Amino acid sequence: MEIGVILPSVAIQQREHISLPEAARHAEELGLDSVWHGDHLATGMPSLDCAVALAAAAAGTTRIRVGASVFIPAIRPLAWAAKQIASLQHVSQGRLILGIGSGGGEAQWAAAGVPFGDRGPRTDHALELLPRLLDGQEVALPDEPGRPIVQLLPAVARPPFWIGNAALRRAARYGDAWFPSLIAPSVVAQGAQRLAEWAAGHGRATPSITVGASGALGSAPGLPTPRELAENIARTYGATLDNVLDLPITGPAAEVADRFAAYGKAGATHIVIGLTGPGWRDQCEVLAESRALLARN
Repeated sequence: MEIGVILPSVAIQQREHISLPEAARHAEELGLDSVWHGDHLATGMPSLDCAVALAAAAAGTTRIRVGASVFIPAIRPLAWAAKQIASLQHVSQGRLILGIGSGGGEAQWAAAGVPFGDRGPRTDHALELLPRLLDGQEVALPDEPGRPIVQLLPAVARPPFWIGNAALRRAARYGDAWFPSLIAPSVVAQGAQRLAEWAAGHGRATPSITVGASGALGSAPGLPTPRELAENIARTYGATLDNVLDLPITGPAAEVADRFAAYGKAGATHIVIGLTGPGWRDQCEVLAESRALLARN
């Protein structure tokens, strides 16, 4: 199983005096497989542009893969989205993983001037057309005013598309991986079965599965408790506390490795975890130890 980590937020960067290149390099030196950054516009919280953040992470590293968790192409003019993706793939020398979603609250779509109700069709059009745009072909863009025909250069190899959250059918049709977040291993196993069936219906190989998780690793003072993490998840996503109590990943490396192994048994091949609480560097070290334990077992 491969293990990735969400890069530190603006608040953590400032509090712990760590830049994005430094954070990505720390994860790389520890032997982690990937670093990730979200794609947010108008959330009311400090956040960085996804493409800029991942470019900084790529510039500070040489091996580790850089991923968008998740990029929202439909909120942008498609030619601009493709240009950002191609530029990231170029400057990272082919290390980009493109998580793709259609989420975000209505305020974010309003800020971008894109109707919230158009997000599904625009996402499907993006998934259909991005491979040709990244390949440098001339492409008509049906969702943009005037249906322009554009060609973007330099051409790049298409990064893997990891389709986020509950979009199983979209992942089966377009994705190289299904990328749900904050779900139990039992739900992953159920989704894996449907994913295989629907992919076969499209004549495609079954996409792999990556799970997004949240946690506070180790035993340092000041780390949030599992219940505190679950309460935050419930508030953020409008879930009931009982339904999310078992989702946070906490504790020492051995316990973390056991939690990851349960997802592996359910069909996941990659875990991407966001770290909460103080000591981002130290928590990454626990994460790397967990990865080593998984590799030995």
